[in-house]
Amino acid sequence: DMQLVESGGGLVQPGGSLKLSCAASGFDFSATWMYWFRQAPGKGLEWVSTIIPSGGATYSPDSVKGRFTISRDNAKSTLYLQLSSLKSEDTAMYYCSKDQQGDFRGQGTQVTVSS
Repeated sequence: DMQLVESGGGLVQPGGSLKLSCAASGFDFSATWMYWFRQAPGKGLEWVSTIIPSGGATYSPDSVKGRFTISRDNAKSTLYLQLSSLKSEDTAMYYCSKDQQGDFRGQGTQVTVSS
């Protein structure tokens, strides 16, 4: 069965950093575009970042560009998201997904940015 398991979230102060991980199994990870999404309380699912199968290109919205970095290790079937210069508005549940709509995703990992 296909599975995505996110980890690495936590409580961090504004300006701090975190690195999220997503362990993938049950599909050909090395051939799959991968995505990170987030959902803040009371809001819809928001796209955060995309990476192509080789890891040679990434895409992200202006809201996180320059602060968040997506990467992958195909040998480990693991996706990463480095979060830096965190702001309170980055507080959300973060999900990895293998589809562009975010329909198939893991259970998520909570990131809370607060002093």
